[in-house]
Amino acid sequence: MKNYFKTIKIDKNSRSRITEIYVRNKKIITPVFMPVATQASVKALSSQDIEEVGTQCMLSNTYHLYLRPGLEVLKKFGGLGNFMKTDKAILTDSGGFQVYSLSNLRKITEHGVHFSSHIDGSPHFFTPEKVIDYQSAINSDIWTHLDVCVKNPAEYEEAKDALKKTKNWAKKSIEHFKKITQDIQPKPKILAIIQGSVYKDLRKESLEWGYELGFDGFALGGLSVGETKQEMFETLDYITEIAPKDKPVYFMGLGDPIDIWTATKYGVDMYDCVLPTRNARNGQALTTYGKIYIKNACYKKDESVLDPECDCLTCKNYSRAYLSHLYKSGELLSHRLISIHNIRFLIRQTEIMRKAIEEDRFDDAFNEFLSKYNQTKLKI
Repeated sequence: MKNYFKTIKIDKNSRSRITEIYVRNKKIITPVFMPVATQASVKALSSQDIEEVGTQCMLSNTYHLYLRPGLEVLKKFGGLGNFMKTDKAILTDSGGFQVYSLSNLRKITEHGVHFSSHIDGSPHFFTPEKVIDYQSAINSDIWTHLDVCVKNPAEYEEAKDALKKTKNWAKKSIEHFKKITQDIQPKPKILAIIQGSVYKDLRKESLEWGYELGFDGFALGGLSVGETKQEMFETLDYITEIAPKDKPVYFMGLGDPIDIWTATKYGVDMYDCVLPTRNARNGQALTTYGKIYIKNACYKKDESVLDPECDCLTCKNYSRAYLSHLYKSGELLSHRLISIHNIRFLIRQTEIMRKAIEEDRFDDAFNEFLSKYNQTKLKI
């Protein structure tokens, strides 16, 4: 049986690394960007589109799938992968962040979270054990546990109390996970969600109990939720410096290209974000030479492609002028074509990173990226 995680190469000048994650006979090579299929769909894209952009793993959400289509539907299809018709690895977020976002519709207790559905107002109660059961029904490959997320900046005592609840829920979660998966082969994996706001002692404590409880990796929560970029990266630098190196590190919800490059330099392995598809729906394309707002008048007659360095379906076939026309005409095809490009752009960045790490030139590659992306060099 293969080890589920191994480090292939570490850049000699940074903590950036290439790793392999084996989960349920699926291999994920990191750094990896995971498109977000919140409700069993990456917005506007088919499973074939997701395959063609180079997706290795995608993220879906327990909270949303629990509400719709519902767990009975997913059980009938044998899980989310069969429902979506994809053989790619699937990581499920526990729903903690979504419940956190419903601040006026939820109540957190020691035992779990009471909340009202954002769809119809119906009452629900998530416990650590129930969230594990839900992910079993979803039949995802990598699971997470229920946690308490606080908005930054958070007062120390608020962050400490949230971490106390998160630790208690994590213990219950992994005990239940081990119980219900003991006869499953191949087994899914489960990540500890690392909380603690910007407080180093709390982050250290979270890492320690996540490791001691036997979780399969670390999912960094509670970052990029209101703190400054400096606070975010100072906290991240500390976490990745002290984190055990024999497990993957996942930065939840990070999608800005510069942020992903920076986090990879610090040693992060996995990313997800709705940014590429959300921005596409607003007419924004990520390119090697910066962001393009396709609705701008300058693109009305532009015969060039979105990004001359991109190999996606959109850049192989369509002009900026055509994309501009689609967007201004309200044609849904613009959402699909720009989303394909944006996701491929971020996945391609991780491929460039892996090549640079192999050659021990991550910093040079990072600065090459920044110079083209119309940014000044960062002091990192």
